[in-house]
Amino acid sequence: MQSHYAERFEREMGCTEDEWLRWLPGAIGDHFWKLQQGSAGVRIGDGALGLKWHQGEKREIGLVRMPRLVVQFRFAGVDDEARHAFMTRFDLFMQRGGG
Repeated sequence: MQSHYAERFEREMGCTEDEWLRWLPGAIGDHFWKLQQGSAGVRIGDGALGLKWHQGEKREIGLVRMPRLVVQFRFAGVDDEARHAFMTRFDLFMQRGGG
């Protein structure tokens, strides 16, 4: 987790768009949201989060090929505290690991 989340940032996610769309409702939680092709809008209090994504080139490490989804986050009218609370939950939900 981060201690601060900017109003606008971009991330690379190691997943396909289908996986992202399956995980997104759980990561958003109880917030109202609307899905469109390659984007979503999320209401956070009196503000909003705009998400846009597109499939990037697969990442290759030796013989391993991993999908890569490029996601843009744009908050509007969401203060630092609310942004941090939303993203902390979002990041915890989206964490994937092995063991």
